[in-house]
Amino acid sequence: MALRHDPTPAPLRIMLMLTGLKVGGAEYQVAALAGAFRALGHAVAIVSLSPGREVEVPADVEVIELAMRKTPLGFARALCRARALVRAWRPDIIHAHMVHANLFARVLTRIVRCPPLVCTAHSFREGGTARMLAYRLTDHWCALTTHVSEAGRAGMIAAGAVPAARMVVMPNGIDIERFRHDVARRAATRASFGLDDATPLLLHVGRLVPEKAQHLLIDAFARLDNARAQLLMAGGGPLAEALANQIATLGLDDRVQLLGPRQDIPALLDAADAFALSSDIEGSPLVLAEALASGCPVVSTDAPGAREIIGNTAEGGMIVPRGDAEALAAAISATLRAGRGDAHAQAMRRDHVRATSALDTVAQRWLACYRALRASPRDARLEAA
Repeated sequence: MALRHDPTPAPLRIMLMLTGLKVGGAEYQVAALAGAFRALGHAVAIVSLSPGREVEVPADVEVIELAMRKTPLGFARALCRARALVRAWRPDIIHAHMVHANLFARVLTRIVRCPPLVCTAHSFREGGTARMLAYRLTDHWCALTTHVSEAGRAGMIAAGAVPAARMVVMPNGIDIERFRHDVARRAATRASFGLDDATPLLLHVGRLVPEKAQHLLIDAFARLDNARAQLLMAGGGPLAEALANQIATLGLDDRVQLLGPRQDIPALLDAADAFALSSDIEGSPLVLAEALASGCPVVSTDAPGAREIIGNTAEGGMIVPRGDAEALAAAISATLRAGRGDAHAQAMRRDHVRATSALDTVAQRWLACYRALRASPRDARLEAA
């Protein structure tokens, strides 16, 4: 079915709802989409269930914190605040992200007249049996459910959270202009770490949490046949001390650095000769797209969503089985030996990301979906597919 759109459609009032604005991939994606929508002339409000903000939000995007407490009374009070907000702000669409906000928004539709509701799942595992049952029981309270990866969609369907006909894939996106390779910045960043251009440099970016399996990456790095190679790991989290102990035990203190949270990821990607991801669980690991947009080759475990971002091009990177330190070490060794490659190889990685994960492209797909959804839920599913 072909969808007809007004060549000059009216701006939308878009309410984005999420669990919180702490550091995380879904949180960054919501903030990025909000900025993209505002740049295109739409009104945007972000509703956060929990208080506090660590993710930067565009200055012209309204942020409302419901400060919901994890009690029945706290839930009820947050629902009342959200109901008043919907009545006052009058959104054309509500788009919820992550399991708590998704279920909260679905309940909200029962107590106030809401516009069409879209619910997006970002994690391969949105929760256990109880959460999957809650998704299934409330599925008909939203117009559309999406996932950021094909693997995640399949997982939720298999868990019984949503019927296959009512869930589609809508990928996340990145601002590729932030990740344009800069030769001068590469030299300056490497110099800041005391590295010359001949030293192989591997980079990892991610929260230090069990699902990211950074212990496997450190184990693999210890097996490399190149004793000059260096590993930088950017990100904070509860496993920082345990990983530091592992690094010391393996005698890698002079070759592996835990950098903690960083705001200069584009510069670190410029400096790197390869990027590595060791995760067991992902939703859509956009850090792989950021690396490729910077022209940096990647090595990744076959975590959900990784293959969709890397694609099938040889220039993109290598994928190895999860939990296999030997295979990860071999892939890292081969990638570091090859390096970033020539300008053509780097451009091909960037072009791949532009075609599949560029934020402006993803934002336009969402806007088309919203407009179709307002006309007909069936049309919206066709537009999103």
